[in-house]
Parts: sequence; structure tokens; C-alpha cells
Amino acid sequence: MTQLLLLLVALLVLGHVPPGRSEFKRCWKGQGACRTYCTRQETYMHLCPDASLCCLSYALKPPPVPKSKYE
Repeated sequence: MTQLLLLLVALLVLGHVPPGRSEFKRCWKGQGACRTYCTRQETYMHLCPDASLCCLSYALKPPPVPKSKYE
């Protein structure tokens, strides 16, 4: 009986573990992830629909658009 109770508790605990990478919503054409905080290897691009940050890896960050002389 105690083994059955222990098994039931273990299954309940394991059921609450979030899945690996799928816990973050994707943004920036699928290249970024919506998170509360960006990691050191990421930069903030814009806000996601749920008001979290869209974090994009520095390697994927688009280059800045050069300003023309006449603007």
C-alpha cells in the first residue's frame, strides 16, 4: 500500500515539471524567445504580446540600418 502511495505521489510530482524549450513562446520570425529576462548571450528586440521581452541571440541580431545623409 505504501509503495502504491509513493508511486502516485511521484507521478503527480513528475506531471508538474514543465517541458524543456517549449515553455517559451517564439518571436522575431521564430528566431527569438519571449521571456521575463534575456540571458547574457541575448539582446532585447521588442515586446511580445504578453508584455514579456523578445530575446534574440547576438549572432542573430540584424545589423543596424544606416541613416542617409539627407534625413
